[in-house]
Amino acid sequence: MKNNRRLPIGMQSFAKLREGGYAYADKTRYIYELVSGSQQYFLSRPRRFGKSLFLSTLKAYWEGRKELFEGLEIAELEAQRDNPWQPYPVFYFDFNGKNYQQDTALESILDKMLRQWENTYGGDASRPLEERFQYLLTAAAQKTGRRCVVLVDEYDKPLLEVLGNAALEEHNKAVFKGFFGTLKSYDDYLQFVFIAGVTKFSKVSIFSDLNQLRDISLSEKFTDICGITEEELNDCFSAEITALAQHKHISLDECLLALKKNYDGYHFFPHAKGVYNPFSLLNALADKSFNAYWFSTGTPTFLVQRVREIKLSANRFTDSTLYATGDSLTDYRYENPDPIPLLYQTGYLTIWDYDERRHRYILGFPNEEVKYGFLKSLLPAYTPAAISNSGTDIFALDDCLESGKGQGLCPALSGR
Repeated sequence: MKNNRRLPIGMQSFAKLREGGYAYADKTRYIYELVSGSQQYFLSRPRRFGKSLFLSTLKAYWEGRKELFEGLEIAELEAQRDNPWQPYPVFYFDFNGKNYQQDTALESILDKMLRQWENTYGGDASRPLEERFQYLLTAAAQKTGRRCVVLVDEYDKPLLEVLGNAALEEHNKAVFKGFFGTLKSYDDYLQFVFIAGVTKFSKVSIFSDLNQLRDISLSEKFTDICGITEEELNDCFSAEITALAQHKHISLDECLLALKKNYDGYHFFPHAKGVYNPFSLLNALADKSFNAYWFSTGTPTFLVQRVREIKLSANRFTDSTLYATGDSLTDYRYENPDPIPLLYQTGYLTIWDYDERRHRYILGFPNEEVKYGFLKSLLPAYTPAAISNSGTDIFALDDCLESGKGQGLCPALSGR
């Protein structure tokens, strides 16, 4: 069976996706929910989970690009509004794909972004960054007659990339604090704000002042705002699933079970429907294989570094008794000695259950791909003796995990 439909692997541009005829799991109903509710939001999701594509979709919506949404759920929803699809001035801050290791790298990137908008709305590039941003918000609102939309993608990348460099880390926090503090003091000029990242830094950077943001990271209503649900998988990718099953010479049910075992299992609210990692799922369908894709793109350097510093013990991962509070799951403090919140935010752990009486979340690996990725990518960071066929390697650890014999992990974890 031939299937030549294009899959949007790693795609971050909604316009390119729609204009190129790529397959798309329709998430536009969430845009309608967001704009009908609060005005300022924050979302935390693991890397490679579709945050950038969703922000690009928001950008197209606020720019009034109605043609891109034809046939999607929001087209019908928007028809209920008075004067739908009106364009607003959009300030889209994208911190992906940049190098922040130099002392003034963050300021240079912000300066470059501001200069683009100053070509449209005017301004004085010699003034401090936050003053230029303030001027742009007022000038854009006055010129267009509409309040501004601010979208921030991967806000935490300039902070995560410099962890370990205390001076540069504090510098970048101060830059962010001054720059994005504008969003609170200039609220009269704002129509909508959406900020996304992997982590939510507690008491630092933009969040020390932006307490007006509604954090939807653990909201039941938005649990599958990113990722692909089982329903979306069957509705949108049935042809690719059939092709994969035929290529592997297995039944359709066996194929679905293998996809679920390897790439499903992320839960961002207790007992909510699980979601598949879109990057891994789309790669598996394209390659007609059940390979590991997510962790092979590279474990974040800051995570490996943090694991080393806090001497993470993998004994904690031999059963399902990993706990965290809601506050710890959505906030991140670098000095926190507990690695569980960071592993949750980066996608290595997910919510398995919730203890109502004790108000705590029970966490574990979401799927096989992540479990193997964790053991292969992070284990060497704190168990140098875990070499192949030593009895302390990934295969020995996996055998212990599968059999439930946690005691078998002790030699590996102690390095003996």
